[in-house]
Amino acid sequence: MVKNIYDTEKGWKQIQRIRRNTLGDLLARTRDRLPDKFAIAYKHIRLTYKELDDLVNQTAHAFLRDGMKKGDMIAIMSKNSLDFVISTFALARIGAVMIPINYMLNASDVRYILNHAKVSGYLAAEEYMSILDQAAADLSINHRFIMDQEEKRGGENGDSGWIPLSVARKDESTAFVDADIDDEDLAHVLYTSGTESRPKGVMLTHKNIISEYVSTIISGKMSEKDVCIHALPLYHSAQLHCFLGPSIYLGSSGIILENAKPDNLLETIEKEKITQLFCPPTVWIALLRHPDFNRRDLSSLQKCYYGAAIMPREFLKELSERLPNARFWNFYGQTEVAPLATALQPEDQMRKLGSAGKPTLNVQTKIVDDHGKEVPPGVIGEIVHRTPHAMKGYLYDPEKTLEAFRSGWFHSGDLGVMDEEGYITIIDRKKDMINSGGVNVSSREVEEVIYEMEGVSEVAVISIPDPYWIEAVTAVIVRKKGAEMTEEDVIAFCKERLSTFKVPKYVEFTDQLPKNPSGKLLKRKLREMYRHVSDQRRG
Repeated sequence: MVKNIYDTEKGWKQIQRIRRNTLGDLLARTRDRLPDKFAIAYKHIRLTYKELDDLVNQTAHAFLRDGMKKGDMIAIMSKNSLDFVISTFALARIGAVMIPINYMLNASDVRYILNHAKVSGYLAAEEYMSILDQAAADLSINHRFIMDQEEKRGGENGDSGWIPLSVARKDESTAFVDADIDDEDLAHVLYTSGTESRPKGVMLTHKNIISEYVSTIISGKMSEKDVCIHALPLYHSAQLHCFLGPSIYLGSSGIILENAKPDNLLETIEKEKITQLFCPPTVWIALLRHPDFNRRDLSSLQKCYYGAAIMPREFLKELSERLPNARFWNFYGQTEVAPLATALQPEDQMRKLGSAGKPTLNVQTKIVDDHGKEVPPGVIGEIVHRTPHAMKGYLYDPEKTLEAFRSGWFHSGDLGVMDEEGYITIIDRKKDMINSGGVNVSSREVEEVIYEMEGVSEVAVISIPDPYWIEAVTAVIVRKKGAEMTEEDVIAFCKERLSTFKVPKYVEFTDQLPKNPSGKLLKRKLREMYRHVSDQRRG
């Protein structure tokens, strides 16, 4: 009688290994398919997929030699760099959990993440070493690696226990590190930048992330022939999981930039013949207004993506006219769904202007009321999802996890409406809806109207406390250079186009709006900055 292979632990593990699909496997497969293909460039360094995979294996061996193991929580704090990419896949290959940290956080915020996640090691660009050591002053940290630094510290361990990755991996093997990992193991924990007092740790498994890659590739019409720029911060799920990861999965080519400065982006598009670019609307607007936009050859651009915020109608129309070879996609989602949920296709950009599109390949979406009951088309409700993209939960927070997954769906916290064709329009974050005098006002609707004004460069509409209205609709505007509009001009313009209760009660002007490194407007900060305007106006 032949013994059933399932009856032994060894046999079952053998089957699991053959069927496994992790981030570490993903890169190995691409290397096997396309060993000599140009994979990634950073500054003066250009690597093929074989060269990239060799460095990943050497780095993974270095981590293991340092005592790092499966399940270890490892933080990473750096601007975009080659070692960020290498470390992402090396950590995945040994089964460690990567925790990317926003490099603009102060020591107190960093300490919260390190402590909450029970971090046992971290990797950092040289400029962030001190803030990590300060944040981890009384924590037990076993692994410290310096990213993107050559041998110049004189001694393998330097003066403070930090080891340059270039030194650590120098003589390591390039053999594949085949750790005992499962698809459902944690790969990343990403801390949200929400409005609550403390961020939540979003737990994403290898299966979550790769399911999302498939949806992104299909919905974004991505291909092996693409040449991409990775300029938005890689610590954020949008650039990391909608663009870098899918690019590696497909075997396309990528250029890493430390930041999304318009002059650098435009120069790189021309020089590298970039075909694919993702930017939030604020960065697209900055590109459009930069003097190099007209001077550079941008004709190679074919696939343009935006997300993180709604693209103002007028700017989308102008971009489409001035980049005639390019097609545009709107990607919508959030970190908890790794992060893509819906996409608006190029053919629908003008027909469904302002929409977030339809659910992507691996996502089921509906709109529900406060009781979880699905609402009919045209009725505003909360957007909820069922998808293998959905996080495993919030790290060490079962109560918030249960709240997010109530009634059998993941609750996004976003308000939206679905039309008869199944297209979803985001009305607002629940927290950004303004209840002015007992009536709900969508900040986005007011922003769209104000963007139609000739002299407006950027606008954010928020609520501020008010003794009469309770929440007063308030517009914070950045004027275009040379524009001289007044508060009275803005209010008069809005009165002609909006219902009276939607017209801003206050208009403030500023030189710039606060944003995080991914270009997302920080409305919470604006609400704090302008919360006393009503009192000041009333004297």
